[in-house]
Amino acid sequence: MMTIDQARDRAAQIVERARGAGADAADAVFSADASTEVSVRLGKLEDVGRSEDAELGLRVFVGRRNASAATSDFSDAGLTALVERAVAMAREAPEDEWAGLAPGDRLLCGAPPALDLDDGGEVAPEALKTRALEAEDAARAVNGVTNSEGGSASAGRGVVALATSHGFVGGYAVSSHGTSASVLAGTGGNMERDYAYHSARHLKHLDDPASIGAKAGARAVARLNPGRVDSGPMPVVFDPRVGNSLLGHLLGAIAGQSITRKTSFLLDALGTAIFSAGVTIEDDPLRPYGLRSRPFDGEGLPVAPRTLVADGVLQTWLLDSASARQLGLEPTGHAARGGAGAPGVSATNLHMAPGTLSRDALLADIKRGIYVTELIGMGVNGVTGDYSRGASGFLIEDGQITTPVAEFTIAGNLIDMYKALTPASDLDFRYAINVPTLRVDGMTVASG
Repeated sequence: MMTIDQARDRAAQIVERARGAGADAADAVFSADASTEVSVRLGKLEDVGRSEDAELGLRVFVGRRNASAATSDFSDAGLTALVERAVAMAREAPEDEWAGLAPGDRLLCGAPPALDLDDGGEVAPEALKTRALEAEDAARAVNGVTNSEGGSASAGRGVVALATSHGFVGGYAVSSHGTSASVLAGTGGNMERDYAYHSARHLKHLDDPASIGAKAGARAVARLNPGRVDSGPMPVVFDPRVGNSLLGHLLGAIAGQSITRKTSFLLDALGTAIFSAGVTIEDDPLRPYGLRSRPFDGEGLPVAPRTLVADGVLQTWLLDSASARQLGLEPTGHAARGGAGAPGVSATNLHMAPGTLSRDALLADIKRGIYVTELIGMGVNGVTGDYSRGASGFLIEDGQITTPVAEFTIAGNLIDMYKALTPASDLDFRYAINVPTLRVDGMTVASG
């Protein structure tokens, strides 16, 4: 795999070639990654996979017109064709008064922050196999587990570089490690599946595979013999591994493109209370070892921790340069860039701050409710905020989580759900988006 310097040079060189071919401005992103994954099932090796990918994306501007193209052919002829194709497309594209490179005076200057995202290590397939077997063995050892969908372990490294024609060149490397297990409990028509996984930038921060497997097995067994739930309005409590999806819907609603296109259920909500008092949501791209940490955004702008919601009040949109210009605002450092196409926006390491109540205290006054551990389908309308998803989980009775339930739907509207949301105090940083246990009163539960 290329070094960071080599990746930066490749991105900078294609920008210069684009300028030489007639582009008034250009930017380029280069990405390369290599990963190995080993999967096992029922104690035997099932698959070993190795993937290596590299892509160079080029965006060019001719006046107010722009176009993007990408290639994985890095021969001189391939790069020449990429430049010629992009410039020719830009000359035929419609004018876009908002498009353009990020403001030159806002670009990251100097050395990028050191975030320790790459442990530099290579993991042999045999070591991955051992880790996958440990996870699956621990899951299968749980009493009540009767079959397995397998265990897996992976390791990879990647490099990203960005260059612009107005002076920015930067790059960084990341490593990734993961372990998972998925098993079934029960027999015949009474079988339930569940899983557990963990991902980390550094191998030393990865959970012990046996603990991952044991968690998968315990979760599957706990779901056996699910009952049905009575329909009606009731409190719904989201386990953290599914509750983070509620913040995913928030991100879509405050993305600059959703605001400029007027396709967001939070269109007029900036500066207003969208959650209950005390709810704070923060985005931190500079967290060391973070799964989505980065030293600069997809346009070369510096990044910094930012509060998205403070004491329930929405503080900001997520803006790249184009949407910021259209809204008469400043970009927020959230631009995200793939190989082809213009930048979009993306949050990084997002979390909701913990509340003041423990999980047990959050449940204590619920006479009858639902504790959700799995969500199914994507019945969410980003324009209206209407929310309806299949789910499974457990009954809450007299403040206690009791028997498993399945085949039901939870529904509401995200505007109302956010205002009725209460976070517990049990925040744990395990994913790219992290939340504590979340309680939402007044949702509609319908039995399937």
